[in-house]
Amino acid sequence: GMQPHLQALLSLYKLFCPELVTITLPAKTKTYFKSSEGPWKAAMNAVRQRNQGSSTLSQALFLGTAQPQSRKRKWNTQLVLPANSARTSEEGMEKYCDLFSTDEIFPVEQLQTFPQLLQNVHCLEFPSQMGSVLTNPLLLHYMNCIRDESIYLRLYYWMGQMLQEECTWCVVDNTSETEFKSFLETIYKGECFLQEGFSACEEFLYKSLPLWDGSCCRPEVLKLVSWIPLSSSPEIRSYLYGPLAQLFFTSSLYFKCSVLESLKELLENWLNCNVIHMDPESHS
Repeated sequence: GMQPHLQALLSLYKLFCPELVTITLPAKTKTYFKSSEGPWKAAMNAVRQRNQGSSTLSQALFLGTAQPQSRKRKWNTQLVLPANSARTSEEGMEKYCDLFSTDEIFPVEQLQTFPQLLQNVHCLEFPSQMGSVLTNPLLLHYMNCIRDESIYLRLYYWMGQMLQEECTWCVVDNTSETEFKSFLETIYKGECFLQEGFSACEEFLYKSLPLWDGSCCRPEVLKLVSWIPLSSSPEIRSYLYGPLAQLFFTSSLYFKCSVLESLKELLENWLNCNVIHMDPESHS
């Protein structure tokens, strides 16, 4: 029968292989399948508008995700340690302390030295702006010691949102490449400090590399590639190696060397991570 979902499937077949569908289909058919060419068309429209200088349309190109909301504050303000941590009032602090019968929480904005960190490690609280952790070595030390999953979830949620909203080649009206480079460099330094990659960066690379032209923020992007977390997932072949291979075979010798250097560092980081977690009794 001519149910709507069957008509949509037949129209999809007729679009790509018209010789297989001989019956006449209605001109108006409800769309059940998203067009696979949507991201590429959106990327080309973004480049066209950027070159023409008309940036009236703000459109996110993250493979079909929604348009990012307008930001009232610049992203780099969230990298500064706030004046107050998550507890914003003295009254709220007293209620919190009375409720859980704990010592008074040490304000992170007063944390200046490593001895202070050691003395107050039991009563520290992460700031309300998790982005400020990336620029504070003491808080990175604390984050590395306190393996709390909620901390990483907060950081990754904020980082994923910022990467999506600030990516210069995925948002039409965002031309602040210098600021985005600085942001990527800050994330890379945080990964080097912790000696592990961020899953939010891995997701960002997998989504944005198919739309990347190979030149925008190239050193910073390849640095992030070298810190992709160790994973046995087969998706890395299609999401990482596929887009890089397309750029690799059509780019300059310098770009080829840069990609090879990044992949070499990725392998070294994987080996170091594997050695750290290896069973000490294993000699293989």
